[in-house]
Amino acid sequence: MPLPPANALLRPMTAADLPTLISIGRRIWQEHYVPIIGQAQVDYMTAQRFTTDYLSRYLDATDKWLLLLELENETVGYCSYSLGPAADELKLEQLYLLPTHHGQGLGRLMLHHIQQQALQFDRPVLWLTVNKHNAASIAVYNKSGFTVREEAVFDIGNGYVMDDYVMEKRLA
Repeated sequence: MPLPPANALLRPMTAADLPTLISIGRRIWQEHYVPIIGQAQVDYMTAQRFTTDYLSRYLDATDKWLLLLELENETVGYCSYSLGPAADELKLEQLYLLPTHHGQGLGRLMLHHIQQQALQFDRPVLWLTVNKHNAASIAVYNKSGFTVREEAVFDIGNGYVMDDYVMEKRLA
């Protein structure tokens, strides 16, 4: 496994970063999710998730965080996590990386950071949801020690659903 580049920087999103995050998020979703859930659902979901209003909820929040991953002052990925309803759990909400930067240890860097945050919050269970047909991401999470806890279908409106696995990892 390669180590992430030494110049990788993971930092909290600011209001000034919103346009960059919206752009990179839409780009990643187009490249990654169209083959899995189709163009129409990707358009519907990105129209909801990649707006200034939606993403601004992370600014100054005390229960959720969104971080940008930069290499040489270029944003190449992002991740977010939140405190969940269960007192012993932290939810990994998002972990996305431009495909051109896969295989460089950068996803592992973001995941490691979130795992450390879970331990700092004394939340030894890290969980996430992942589309059942997202084989590449499921493989990464399995390799990282996550297991399927349950299957879940979430109605997201407009006739669309998220057909997901809920995966978890128990941290030391």
